[in-house]
Amino acid sequence: MRVVILGCGGSAGVPMLGGDTGHGDFGACDPAEPRNRRTRSAIVIEGDDGRRVLVDTGPEMRQQLLACGIGRIDALFYTHAHADHVAGLDDIRGLNRVADRPLEAFGTAQVLGEIQSRFAYAFRPWSPPGFYRPVLQAHPVTPGPAVIEGMQFVLFEQIHGRSITIGLRVGAFAYSTDVMELDESALRSLEGVDTWVVGCFQRAPHPAHAHPELIVRWARQLGIRRTILTHMGTDLDWAWMASNLQPGLEPAFDGMRIHL
Repeated sequence: MRVVILGCGGSAGVPMLGGDTGHGDFGACDPAEPRNRRTRSAIVIEGDDGRRVLVDTGPEMRQQLLACGIGRIDALFYTHAHADHVAGLDDIRGLNRVADRPLEAFGTAQVLGEIQSRFAYAFRPWSPPGFYRPVLQAHPVTPGPAVIEGMQFVLFEQIHGRSITIGLRVGAFAYSTDVMELDESALRSLEGVDTWVVGCFQRAPHPAHAHPELIVRWARQLGIRRTILTHMGTDLDWAWMASNLQPGLEPAFDGMRIHL
């Protein structure tokens, strides 16, 4: 199995809009370090048979797929309905054209309902030929086991401030974007994971996102060998992380490939 990190930035990306020159606010991040330039968080999971599941469709989805050389997606999974995870949905029409069919979109009924309320046109019945709009078929799932494109997923709820997101596990890999608390059920779902990509917005505690010290505690409790940080904001400079993260933790970067 292979995982591609399409983007690893927080909701505003890095750099954020603004800055003294108008070319972006990098915060503590060094603009000269290419790995400090982060688009919104999303991944692609590719199974042994080559089938691909896209997890979230952020605003830069089109650019991300082009940059990573990914021309085909077989299904989608949505962790939650916040704009930085769904706003690129219209460009799915290009993926429909490649597949020449509607694509199944997996997520909880609540998440899919929120997305349908904003992108109702994408869920209308399709009449061939051609795709002038995205065409998705909603496939509601609940926490627990799920089969998506032949891959065995385990889905679990995560606390993200005042809302709930869905984490996922496939074999010894897990993905937990937008999380600040894990209950006992979620921790049980993560037992035995070898490689974990987990959201970490900044150095200090945050009301909706985990921070490095908390992630270290989780990783040690679970015995996870490799923990990769994603959904990072302007406080998390690449060089600072290289010098200060605990052993076993590392930052993601846009375009990173993880072979499992």
